[in-house]
Amino acid sequence: MSRSSQEIISLFDEYVIPNYTRYPVALVRGEGPYIWDAEGVRYLDFFPGWGCNLFGHCPKPVVEALKKQVERLLHVPNSWHQEEQGVWAKMLSERGFGGKAFFCNSGAEANEAAIKLVRLHSTPKGKYKIITFQDSFHGRTMATATATAQPKYQKGLEPMLPGFVYVPYGDLAAVEAAIDDETAAIMIEPIQGEGGVRVPPPGFLEGLRALCDKNDMLLVFDEVQTGMGRTGKWFAYQYFNVVPDVITLAKALCSGVAAGAMMTTKELAPSLRRGMHASTFGGNSVAAAAGIATIEMIENEGLLEKATVLEQRAKERMNKWATELDFIQEVRGVGAMIGLELKIDGACFVERCMKEKLLINCTHGSVIRLLPAVNTPLDVFDEGLDILEAALKKGA
Repeated sequence: MSRSSQEIISLFDEYVIPNYTRYPVALVRGEGPYIWDAEGVRYLDFFPGWGCNLFGHCPKPVVEALKKQVERLLHVPNSWHQEEQGVWAKMLSERGFGGKAFFCNSGAEANEAAIKLVRLHSTPKGKYKIITFQDSFHGRTMATATATAQPKYQKGLEPMLPGFVYVPYGDLAAVEAAIDDETAAIMIEPIQGEGGVRVPPPGFLEGLRALCDKNDMLLVFDEVQTGMGRTGKWFAYQYFNVVPDVITLAKALCSGVAAGAMMTTKELAPSLRRGMHASTFGGNSVAAAAGIATIEMIENEGLLEKATVLEQRAKERMNKWATELDFIQEVRGVGAMIGLELKIDGACFVERCMKEKLLINCTHGSVIRLLPAVNTPLDVFDEGLDILEAALKKGA
């Protein structure tokens, strides 16, 4: 089977619902930091799999683990025990706060599970409200779209699910003012992704933990984008003097294989009681094999440290650009999660870079967002930064 990009695009035009904005390129093969289109044109990918491909495309240890697994067992329902899922849960627990896992297929599903856990656990039962933050992103189910405090993701879906209260990110006083007798939890991305790679101000997350403890509320960290080594630690919460009650994971969890997870403490886990939530494919043998291989690859190749090296290299270059280009507002990010905020719209720079065979992202209108593979060779990383620098220096 070998079709041109245009032939593939024509298939989509006729048979695929056009709910995505797609570039006029059909991608057919990937390896490491590179991906190729149907015509054999190679692109350097600094946003592989929307952040899912932690090691770039088709990392060999993960591919080999998948090959072995698909020859042995593809899927069995969660009414049975399977070794791979149990081992995977243990490995995640040992690298986090020692909790238990619920497995699903995406970040939205993981956050949906967290929302259900909050409501099922709430004591007294009149508590059901969840505080979330402006410019957040938690998913596209009805509950997670409601949790996402961005009107553009809710337009046309009204009325939204009751019980969500929105406050400004980083404003501890606003959070405290929003708490009432019905507030059950605070749900937050420790570093906002879709909202523009926003890092919390000092003491903010610690302040949320204190408010939750004071008011008998749960603290939920959405680590769908930050988890699994993206920031240079297993989980972003490990940068702060705070441990959440719940974390949600997806994206990099299985190096590009569809998977999600909600982790919670052993004390809270029974609140997600039998029959109240499920996922047919959640934690299937293939995803579990990829999840185990992802953890092993991070440790075997020292990739947490490499994520930090990429951060330092990017910030050094970008801070220099900021002294030369007056439309650069701020450089920020942690590990291989890098944001370059502009004072102008950033879409044109994405287009320029794509013409030069570099794939990047612009989020929140004006933030150039890079989520490169954590094992990107430094000379290749510099090559990509050179392309981005040239695009920026052409001006708006």
